[in-house]
Amino acid sequence: MEKVVFAYSGGLDTSVMIRWLIEKYDVDVVTVTVDVGQQEDLKAIEEKALKVGASRHYSIDARKEFAEKFLWASVKANALYQGKYPLSTALSRPLIASKLVEVARKEKAEAIAHGCTGRGNDQVRFEVSLKALAPEMKIIAPVREWNLSREMEIAYAREKGIPIPVKDKPYSIDQNLWGRSVECGPLDDPAVEPPEDAFEWTVQPEKAPDTPQYITLGFDNGVPVALNGREMEAVKLIEELNSLAGRHGVGRIDHVEDRTVGLKTREVYECPAALTLIEAHRDLEKLTLTRSELTFKHLVDLEWTWLVYSGLWVDPLRRELEAFIEESQKGVTGEVKIKLFKGSLSVVGRKALTRDLSLTTRRLAEAIDQTLAKGFIEHWGLQAVARSLGKTEEDR
Repeated sequence: MEKVVFAYSGGLDTSVMIRWLIEKYDVDVVTVTVDVGQQEDLKAIEEKALKVGASRHYSIDARKEFAEKFLWASVKANALYQGKYPLSTALSRPLIASKLVEVARKEKAEAIAHGCTGRGNDQVRFEVSLKALAPEMKIIAPVREWNLSREMEIAYAREKGIPIPVKDKPYSIDQNLWGRSVECGPLDDPAVEPPEDAFEWTVQPEKAPDTPQYITLGFDNGVPVALNGREMEAVKLIEELNSLAGRHGVGRIDHVEDRTVGLKTREVYECPAALTLIEAHRDLEKLTLTRSELTFKHLVDLEWTWLVYSGLWVDPLRRELEAFIEESQKGVTGEVKIKLFKGSLSVVGRKALTRDLSLTTRRLAEAIDQTLAKGFIEHWGLQAVARSLGKTEEDR
């Protein structure tokens, strides 16, 4: 190998890995930072990468693509893993992997490296996508190979003159447009309530405003397009809703989660916009889809969510499921009124603009001869009644 493309976050772990890759493999290291809304100083990250030893650095703004291709797909699929987690970290990994491949081919690199541990889901998400998109590339995982502890990393950084960031909180944090993932420290004990300093995007519910706030979300064929009557592009809508819902303490998730690799762990998330949009979208579907569509789509949504969570974004089944989901969204157009109050999120009104089955079925029912219902009931319960008639009085 002569050149490795490395997914670089700017933290101590990935900074140490730049030097480790150079020393172990004697290669040029090209670093890549993909902006998916993590709210970090990309210029400072670039300067640090070059200072530590990278031969070149790429900063890629992928926020629009992330929102429109990945996040809106998750809204249409009502994606909540195990009913709680809106896939904020999971959704970003296949996008980042695709950008790493683009840079690797442009740079004519022979390998791609990432900073994931051997215990988490992200190694699976990155490597499955990388193998599918660039099977010719070697994949290097320094954390798995090197097996360094935090103390060893700090000692190595001091020896090599790598800047050590000052950390005033004991947490491991990953964030993007769709949410914050917070781990480690006191959160490792599932019996301990998350300390308030673990949260940044949401106000403590008890300290949220004493007056509820009502908002309206607009959808066009399943896609969020407006907030409080104002049409917005995807990134701005998500950012404003994160801020607005977060001010009312909405979006906190304390979740015991089954990881792909078999671990059962306590996970804490902040996802104000994600939870609000998914709840609103799911409610609007109730007006616009039939009972059969809703029942079957629930199964499709569960499978789509599992594929994304478990790192199988590249699996053909995801695209095939999306073909059904896209067809189901034709007519999921309208507005949903949400009440935000001290950590609670409630749908208090909804209006379908192109296809309101509640209104249509009501009109049809008004035209039906009610006396026909007697015959329907006789046939509808026929087998249940027959089974009951065959039982003894005690069995009943």
